[in-house]
Amino acid sequence: MTAPPDPRRWRALSVMLMGQFAALLDVSVTNVALPSIGRSTGAGASELQWMVTGYVLAFGLVPVIGGRLGDGRGRRRVFTIAVLGFVLASAAVGLAPTPEVLIAARVVQGLFGGMIGPQVSGFIQSVFPAGERGRAFGRLGLTVGAGTALGPVVAGLLIAAGGEDVGWRLVFFINVPIGIAAVLLARRWVPPDAPAAAAAGRLDLLGAALLGAGLFGILFPIVESGQAGGAPALLLLVPAAIVLAGFIRHEARLTRADAAPLLDLRLFRVRSFVTGVVFAVVFFCSNTGIPLVLALYYQDGLGFSALQSALGVTAYAVGTVFGAPLAGRFISRVGRPLLLVAVGVFTLVTVLLGVVVHAAPDETDPAAVILRLCLPLLVLGIAGGSIVTPNQTLTLAEVNPVRGGVAGGVVQTAQRVGSSIGQTVLGTAFVLVLTGVPRAEGPGSPAADPGAFSAALTVALAVSVVFSGAALALSAIEVRRNRSR
Repeated sequence: MTAPPDPRRWRALSVMLMGQFAALLDVSVTNVALPSIGRSTGAGASELQWMVTGYVLAFGLVPVIGGRLGDGRGRRRVFTIAVLGFVLASAAVGLAPTPEVLIAARVVQGLFGGMIGPQVSGFIQSVFPAGERGRAFGRLGLTVGAGTALGPVVAGLLIAAGGEDVGWRLVFFINVPIGIAAVLLARRWVPPDAPAAAAAGRLDLLGAALLGAGLFGILFPIVESGQAGGAPALLLLVPAAIVLAGFIRHEARLTRADAAPLLDLRLFRVRSFVTGVVFAVVFFCSNTGIPLVLALYYQDGLGFSALQSALGVTAYAVGTVFGAPLAGRFISRVGRPLLLVAVGVFTLVTVLLGVVVHAAPDETDPAAVILRLCLPLLVLGIAGGSIVTPNQTLTLAEVNPVRGGVAGGVVQTAQRVGSSIGQTVLGTAFVLVLTGVPRAEGPGSPAADPGAFSAALTVALAVSVVFSGAALALSAIEVRRNRSR
């Protein structure tokens, strides 16, 4: 007889999403705060880049390891430790006296932040009945969208309120009360893990080391290659592939022996899981680079302030907030065809966005530009939110909940790899078109040739369409295969 679902599950999920919100908020606030950090601390361009890169790399390295710890040690316990570590690291960033201390604290912040997400997805897998998981993942998608939407705006407001030297520190201090509240409420409302989910086992330290080294060898050169002179870093992909091959061989041996592998390779016998992981990489190549190139277009081309630039992408993030929970309500009934329709809409609207930008290449008035792009960005966000949540639901639908944390970590790692590739490729395409073109001197002073920036944005959007078109083809093949079966 199946046990009834825990009556505290929705309240507990809300608490866990508080911690996830803080970690995601920190992904989106930093770009807005970088100019103030540079002027306040004297950090150079390379140091500022590492304040972003260090967090992104650390955030992407640990989801699988965090998922395995949650599966084996208890998700509430690992969630609490991860949020506490994230809070302490956030305070260290806000108090950092030098750029070097700030970078180190950001890396620690990313390591703990990356461990939060697998606990949330694993909790959904283990606590919610199959019919409710779509709605639960929809709330997770809403949290992702809200963190993306609010991050730049919150950063702009706090910097404006606190001034050049204090404002950017407030951007990181805001994580402290959110995190403390999440920890206290988790101890009260999040139920202890079921015995099956908290089955003990020794952590595969060799597997963790191999996976960490391999992922670093992939993520670092991808991120670094987008910087000036960073292309030689791509050579690291070769040893990274060798290390990851060694990791797979090691995990295969442990899986055959049923000896508590870090990544149970039996997960990859589940076709829906494999399809979802591949889809996550391809689609995230398409969508996460769009806000980046829009910010470059607004600030470097049209002379927008940081707050104006944040408002210029808010419609996209707000659309995600609406799309994720809406799709979450229907995914269990509609299935993968919903994903196919959403990817098709995303691809078409990306083309439309490029047409709208190309139609008025020399327009620089902030209000006029934001209003003109508002509707296509809103629809684009709704479509994007309707893709990420359903894919995560479908990817984990047939996974044993006992391995839900690791499976969720694999999905998040796939998303991080796709995000890094997409931001690098779209950003590089944007910059290459603008070779030799003067940029805006600052807020209120558009570039001498704003039309060149419109052309660069159009090219970057075309690259996004290539990726989303590949995701569309993958979805169509899977829908056809399921119907045939």
